[in-house]
Amino acid sequence: MCARVLHDIKVALDDELEEKLAWLSPGYAAHRILKKSVDARKRHDPHFVYTVEVYDKGEAVPPREYKLAPADYRGEKPIIVGAGPAGLFAALRFVERGVPCTLLERGSSAEKRLVKINRFWRTGELDPNNNVCFGEGGAGLYSDGKLITRIKSPYINYVMNRLVRFGAPAEIEYTANPHVGSDRIRRVIPRLREFLVANGCEIHFDTAVTEFLCERKNGDTFSMTGVSTVDGRAFDSDKIILATGHSAADIFERLQDARVHMEGKSFAVGLRIEHPQKLINEIQYRASESHPKLGAANYRLAHHEHQSNVGVYSFCMCPGGYVLSSGTEDHSVVCNGMSNYNRGSKFANSAVVVSIDFAKTFGTEDRWAGLKFRTMLERNAYEMVGSKEIPAQRLVDFLEDKSGPVLPSSSPSHVKAAPLHNLMPYALTAHFKKGIEEFGRKMNGFISEDAQLHAVESRTSCPIRVTRDRETLESLSHRGLYPCGEGAGYAGGITSAACDGIRIAEKIMAIEEPARVNVD
Repeated sequence: MCARVLHDIKVALDDELEEKLAWLSPGYAAHRILKKSVDARKRHDPHFVYTVEVYDKGEAVPPREYKLAPADYRGEKPIIVGAGPAGLFAALRFVERGVPCTLLERGSSAEKRLVKINRFWRTGELDPNNNVCFGEGGAGLYSDGKLITRIKSPYINYVMNRLVRFGAPAEIEYTANPHVGSDRIRRVIPRLREFLVANGCEIHFDTAVTEFLCERKNGDTFSMTGVSTVDGRAFDSDKIILATGHSAADIFERLQDARVHMEGKSFAVGLRIEHPQKLINEIQYRASESHPKLGAANYRLAHHEHQSNVGVYSFCMCPGGYVLSSGTEDHSVVCNGMSNYNRGSKFANSAVVVSIDFAKTFGTEDRWAGLKFRTMLERNAYEMVGSKEIPAQRLVDFLEDKSGPVLPSSSPSHVKAAPLHNLMPYALTAHFKKGIEEFGRKMNGFISEDAQLHAVESRTSCPIRVTRDRETLESLSHRGLYPCGEGAGYAGGITSAACDGIRIAEKIMAIEEPARVNVD
């Protein structure tokens, strides 16, 4: 069986793909979409662009198979710390190759976690271990499920395929901007968990790691022996995957206690902007903005100031979404975005962040400087409102450095007026304003009386890197410790974190696989 692949098939909004295929490949019997995107660059001609496999009569579309051979692993049972996308997919890779593992998560299962999150949004009562950042599913995977990535990895298709197997929408395997949705990801995660447990993964919820256990070898080189947890237990293993996410600041303290090598890392901070979704649709789709096939429009914007080498860019854009209060500590405010599968909210939101070069901004002496700066911004944002509400300001008021009333917001925690033009240091605010002005030139209407800013978007990436060897993927200071995903500084989203977890699991299994010799 040999499918033919047809590239760059343009289909108008009121036409059907099947009719186009019948003209391009007369007599075809079946097809499979490999890629689908929207091209709205021409004002009066928005259309879909497809790449499709076609099959002739007598042929059936074969299922996508990602069969994995059992690993010949004879090492100690690996421990994975953190049940976000990196940790979950590391565990999945292990069990699918027949390797038992242990997964430790500081928060609760997805079902219990959701109860705590909803309570926080309603009342402001924060559970430090169960919130938008902590708990089964992690930050991005559970709060929204956007799977856009710009990395090149052989594991991307596997990640999408497995998410579909556990209940994600089938189109994430071929759409240009794959998205599961917060409502659907809540059903995916428990099914993934059930599969892990049934196939050899031992999961412990509400089990925060309090100490990394190691023994000293030669000089300053250490080897991992296990971890201790908040309930007084010890888990022994010489293979520890650190997949704790970008918000677990206390973990960095535990790593410091164990003398694990870390360094400051460049990151980005900013604000989250919200527009009426109808306005974004009109800007992007113009006369076709209400066409039922198009749905909620998105955007991706960036501006680079060459003289200062500072970038301003949109991140985690949520069409038809909601602005969330997503802090992990009392007396601080963090915002994030999410959208359900149908993207049915009347609002569109996106982070707009300014890049911060760590060495240029903080020097090289204090690796904690970026984390301290992040904490300062989050506490300053809280002090502006003194409550559970998210501090907000109309965009036009922000640009003019003046206070004013707030607009309606999608946030379930509600918003409160605050002078966000005073939140960040002057230089960052100036870069932010310049970026917004450039965005307004690229998207006429982006600067609008109906646009509103929310504070503070500070968890786009981690300001610390837990350093690792490029080949072995082990910590530079501790053998058997594998820094992984966003929190360790090696991923920037759900898909890249999941791929990093898989990559490390494969590396561990390859290292422990015994050498083979030929016997005559």
